Amino acid sequence: MPGIIVFGSIAVLLLLEPHYSGIVIIGILTVLMLYIGGMKTKYLVIAGGILLGLILILAVTGGLSYAMSRMAGWGQALEYTDDDMWWDTYQTRNSLYAIGSGRLWGLGLGQSRQKYLYIPEPQNDFIFAVVVEELGLIGAAIILLIFALLIWRGITLSLRAKDKFGKLLGIGLTSQIGIQVVLNILVITDWLPNTGISLPFFSYGGSSLIMLLAQMGIVLSISRTANIERT
Repeated sequence: MPGIIVFGSIAVLLLLEPHYSGIVIIGILTVLMLYIGGMKTKYLVIAGGILLGLILILAVTGGLSYAMSRMAGWGQALEYTDDDMWWDTYQTRNSLYAIGSGRLWGLGLGQSRQKYLYIPEPQNDFIFAVVVEELGLIGAAIILLIFALLIWRGITLSLRAKDKFGKLLGIGLTSQIGIQVVLNILVITDWLPNTGISLPFFSYGGSSLIMLLAQMGIVLSISRTANIERT
C-alpha cells in the first residue's frame, strides 16, 4: 500500500503536466520493485486491473487526449496516406530513413545527413537514429551490448549488497536506465508511439546527465560497501 500511494501521488502530478511517458517508466519500476520486494503476484494482478480500469475511464472521458494524439500514425511512418499523417509521422519516418541509410558500417562519425533539418531536435530523443546512421548496424549493436553489460553489472553488484534496501536501491536505479534504453529504441524504430523518452548518457540535457551519474555513483557505493563487508 505505501508503494502504491507513492506511485499514485507522483502519477497524478505527471498526469497534470502531462507527461505520460514518465508515468509509464515509474509504473514499470513500481511493479518491478514491488515484485522483487516480495509482493504476491495476485496483488499485482489486482492492482494492474484497477490501473487498466482507470486508463479506460480516462480514455472514455477524454482525459488522455494528449496521449491519443501521440498515437496518430503509429506504425505507419512509411505508409502515410494523407498530408495530416505525413506530418504526424515526420519525425519517426526520418528516424527510420537514418537507420536504413546507416546500413552495416554507417556513413562515418559526424557524417549523418538526417540530422540536418530532417529529424527535429536530433540531439534529444531520436539521437540514437543519428548514431545508427553514422556507425551503422555494427556500431549500434556494440552500443546496445555496452548498455546490456552496464545493466547486468549493476544488478549483479546490487545483489551483493549487505542489506535488502541496498539490493532494491541498486536494482531499481539500474533497471530505470534499462527501461529507458528499451523504450527509446522501440520509439525510434516505430514499435511504440513517440513518447519523448530520452536515451541515457546520449540525449542532450545537463540535469539528466547529472542524475544518471549520481545513480551510477550510488550503485558504485553499494558495491564498495558490499566488498568492505565481505573482507
